[in-house]
Amino acid sequence: MKHKSYKHKSFKKNAIVLACAIPLATSLPFHTSAQEEDEATEQIIVTGTRMTNRSAADSPVPVDVISGEEFRQNSSSDVQDMLRTAVPSFDINTQPISDAATIVRPANLRGLSPDNVLVLVNGKRRHRGSIISFLGGGISDGAQGVDISAIPSMALKRVEVLRDGASSQYGSDAIAGVLNFILRDSSEGFEVNARYGSTYEGDGDNFIVSANAGFALGDAGFVNVTGEIREVDGTIRSVVRDDVAFQIANGYTPVADFQAINTYTSEVPQYWGQPDVEDDIKLFINSEYDITDTDQIYLFGNYGERMVTGGFFYRNVVGGPSGQRGGVYRGPLVDPATGLSDPNGVPSVLVGDLDGLGVGGSCIDGIPLGGQGGVNPDQTLFGQVAADDNCFSFLETIPAGFVPRFGGTNEDMALTVGIRGELAVGNGLTYDLSAQRGSNRTDFFINNTINASLGPDTPRNFVPGGQEQTETLFNLNFVYTMDVGLYSDLNIAFGAEYREEEFDLFAGDAASFALGPLASQGFASSSNGFGGFPETTTASQDSTAFYVDFEADITEQLTVQAAVRAEDFSEFGNTTDFKLAGIYHLSDTVRLRAAYSTGFHAPTAGQANITNVTTQNVNGVLIDQGTLPLSSVAGQLAADFVESAGNGRPQLGPEEAVNFSFGIGFEIADSTWTVDYYNIELTDRVALGANVDFLDALNFTGGVGSNFTSVSQALTALDASGVIDRQDFIGLDDLSQFRFFSNSFDTTTTGIDIVGNYTFDFLSGESRLTVAANYNKTEVDDVGTVNPISDGRVNAIEDLLPNTRANISWSHTEGKFRTLVRANYYGGWDDTGNGVPGIGAEVLIDAQVAYQYSDNLELTVGVDNLFDAYPEENPSAGSSGQLYSEASPFGFNGGTWYVQARYIY
Repeated sequence: MKHKSYKHKSFKKNAIVLACAIPLATSLPFHTSAQEEDEATEQIIVTGTRMTNRSAADSPVPVDVISGEEFRQNSSSDVQDMLRTAVPSFDINTQPISDAATIVRPANLRGLSPDNVLVLVNGKRRHRGSIISFLGGGISDGAQGVDISAIPSMALKRVEVLRDGASSQYGSDAIAGVLNFILRDSSEGFEVNARYGSTYEGDGDNFIVSANAGFALGDAGFVNVTGEIREVDGTIRSVVRDDVAFQIANGYTPVADFQAINTYTSEVPQYWGQPDVEDDIKLFINSEYDITDTDQIYLFGNYGERMVTGGFFYRNVVGGPSGQRGGVYRGPLVDPATGLSDPNGVPSVLVGDLDGLGVGGSCIDGIPLGGQGGVNPDQTLFGQVAADDNCFSFLETIPAGFVPRFGGTNEDMALTVGIRGELAVGNGLTYDLSAQRGSNRTDFFINNTINASLGPDTPRNFVPGGQEQTETLFNLNFVYTMDVGLYSDLNIAFGAEYREEEFDLFAGDAASFALGPLASQGFASSSNGFGGFPETTTASQDSTAFYVDFEADITEQLTVQAAVRAEDFSEFGNTTDFKLAGIYHLSDTVRLRAAYSTGFHAPTAGQANITNVTTQNVNGVLIDQGTLPLSSVAGQLAADFVESAGNGRPQLGPEEAVNFSFGIGFEIADSTWTVDYYNIELTDRVALGANVDFLDALNFTGGVGSNFTSVSQALTALDASGVIDRQDFIGLDDLSQFRFFSNSFDTTTTGIDIVGNYTFDFLSGESRLTVAANYNKTEVDDVGTVNPISDGRVNAIEDLLPNTRANISWSHTEGKFRTLVRANYYGGWDDTGNGVPGIGAEVLIDAQVAYQYSDNLELTVGVDNLFDAYPEENPSAGSSGQLYSEASPFGFNGGTWYVQARYIY
């Protein structure tokens, strides 16, 4: 089917920038940079080993090495989408309507949470993103992972993907695997890329201009700099909602007046598609300088910023299949003649009394709805409300309903400095001392919405506040080699790490969290869709770790690796993890490998300390629902209350993992293959539990016979009796329900990875076939007893991602032409929670042709999703306007095309 589209108003400006960049680049002379030279056939890796000469083929655990050039060969402009194509077990979704997760998208490796994968840059731990994904599609709910999209692809020399547990080597999070982004280190050359693309439907226009330059620091060092500018226009893949169609069909003219129902305006009917990304700017630097023959100082870091805007659901005015929006438009049942409450009456639009109930003049309770379809307001009573300055309904100011636009500006920066070398020449002891600091901050905005409790005085645009994650790390690592009579020297690595993280929550503007004068009359408070944070808070924690790592070739055929790491957290105690791995060469072309390790993921300072209270309208009643720290006084009261049910006491501590894998690698003719099986048992996984009734918890705290009727009454009485300190509960007088992070459920993840490469001569050129496939299955072994997860989340964890993913790529070089054809297979998945069960498998075909126009200019034309494949349509799309499952592993934009010019000096 065809989808209407809209163009972003700033796109013409950006197209001019792109047009100016191309002729500038064409004037550059040609020089082949060191970055473009082929790496050695034996790819030396730095991930998963601390030996300086270990190749990927001889690694005891599977490590994929993806060159920067190969990594960039698709239309994607985001590093995470590129990873999805290159690594079959890596998943990332579009996140069109996911609150803050739209801004920093949660990614999954091997079907596990984003904070179960460790991200490194140049071998150093990358700081987390600022977003806690409260809406993470079930798999990532409550996770706080790394913002991978802050890394520009142009800055990458290669990406190393360690497909095994590595907590004993790197610390928390390295359960599903490790992603190590290695930055370019050339000391000369200049490269600029300019790319423009769009979808077959003509929306989603995007461009990216990136450049990389290397500079020599005399004869002793280099500085390598990468810059990138990117913009992506949003897409619309929605259909007319049933309630919108119902209103139009039954003559509700304010909605019918919108002529382009399938095109996003500032109002109806629904924004559903790829979010807008504007002013996406990234800058990376990587440098090194030799201070002696054996010692170097190094520095790398980045600065980036972007603005991302998504959408929320339509707020319905007068009814239809999904009913009216509570807290804004939905009033009580009223007498159709008088507009006064009547349990046997008709639906109405809510009316507020601006000077307060029982004060001054009175108002009707609701404007009756009747006539054809029961959607048309009674014009007489509506006129009376509109004419009375003391009475108010949002039917007066926003008669067609509204769709909030939510987003945020994200700023990311990091700096790492260090020194490494040999302590004494020839003694076999090397060192690496580094310090780093990184931060990721998101400032939210929500536009085209209201704080209904403020009535006619409500703003339409709000700043709900922001979040920032800041991390400081100090590392001291040593490597010592010694001859102990084995086939190779024994490699002994040992060291220490100190890490401190801080999570800051910034207050929003007053209107974004205000409890306005109409709150007591059924109008929702706070900015509708995403309530503001009422105060600025700071939480922090730190950890100290020590590790030792042994590795050696025992014989010419057998390599063994062992590692132990002890880590102590200020908030969660200590943990000790180990790893034992080995590889055995049966012959020159066949090798077996296996690994057994334990791992852990420690909760973040944000998960442990975040406070977020929002007002929800539940069955017509305003209820303040919050997320509070389990460690807070209120959290401990709730823990006492939950424990009283006999299921145990909620706790928040590290998730624990046991990771076992074995595999085989072999060569046949000019092809290489690896097949690896893995099993990951993950226990005490962190989850947000069900809501606890705050008043029930306070009544339990008061002891047998307590019968407080309000939270405020309970807090006052318990403070007076000395049971609690009232100061510990400031701002919670109106809190009805809250939840908290705690350890909850257990899962087992099993899978198989298959990777193959085959190089051969074809025609008068050279071809390469690459096969990468993954089968992955996660099962929930225990939903938890203290803080159990819901059936919906169980379904999401087990079925929301395809169990099978694979791609086959054929690249060929023939004279001045280079071609690429890639088939991407996505197995079936199930989105039952969103009404889209049993979604079938799909194959997407990508194609690319590059032409070496001159020594310094390459032109490329490409198409992703050549045959315009879409996931199966949502059978109940009309209920929400959502045409496709947002969990689609390949998105829902259909086919896309792009053109690219690349210039090298």
